[in-house]
Amino acid sequence: MTHRLLLFVALGAALFTAGCGNDENHGWLGYAEGEDAFIAAPQAGWVQNIHVHRGDLVKKGDLLFTLDDTNQVAQRDAAAATISQSTAQMDDARAALALAEKELTRQQKLVRANAGAQQALDIARNTYQAAKARVDQIEAQIHQARANLDAAAYQLSQRDVVAQTSGRVEDIYFRNGEYTQSGTPVLSILPPQNVFVRFFVPETQFAKIKMGQEVTITCDACAKNLRAKISFIAQKQEFTPPVIFSIGNREKLVFKLEARSPGGLKLNPGQPVEVHPASQNSTAQ
Repeated sequence: MTHRLLLFVALGAALFTAGCGNDENHGWLGYAEGEDAFIAAPQAGWVQNIHVHRGDLVKKGDLLFTLDDTNQVAQRDAAAATISQSTAQMDDARAALALAEKELTRQQKLVRANAGAQQALDIARNTYQAAKARVDQIEAQIHQARANLDAAAYQLSQRDVVAQTSGRVEDIYFRNGEYTQSGTPVLSILPPQNVFVRFFVPETQFAKIKMGQEVTITCDACAKNLRAKISFIAQKQEFTPPVIFSIGNREKLVFKLEARSPGGLKLNPGQPVEVHPASQNSTAQ
């Protein structure tokens, strides 16, 4: 909130100066704004470790925080144990199937040679079919156990939350040992491309504005030649925001606009700026 307070004071002073003078070349007043990316855990759980601090610059793929994974590890280990157990059962089942197949083949030869009984052949055939069904059953168990293992491994991987975007860590809402619900932001990141300017154009100048129009941005200690394009124009006019009006312009109606650059603007959210039509750049400087 401190930078917001400083912004209001700075804008108020600037507008008071503009209102008391006759300089018609001053720019439209506004400030830099940023849209944070709120990073939440896809699952509920106890926050085990926060790996970043406010102000840290992170890049995509960096580990941000971890949740307690005791339950997920247990599920993974249980699925792995089931696979191991079923694999051992499969060895015995395949051995039994091989014996049943040999006995079935032997009984078939005996019957063809009129040296065996049909009853013995039927028993051998039933034994073979039962052994084969057992192999099929265990194969299905192993397939299901592997699917369970994949699901458990995925659930476990979700306990480590990594950055999906690069930027600066703006705030941290949970600490180690706190419990967070699924979808609740744990921290926020400001991607550079999400920094834009919001400014206010008097009603008397609004007719000259259009979407996509290029503007230049100036401020104290700003990089030179900051350019952006108007990306938003409010549909309704409003009175000059109370936090930035001066005696000279408090009754004027203004329109709220936003301007963005594809890669973002090298500004800090809350920083006061002046915005000028690009064609007036030389005058503004």
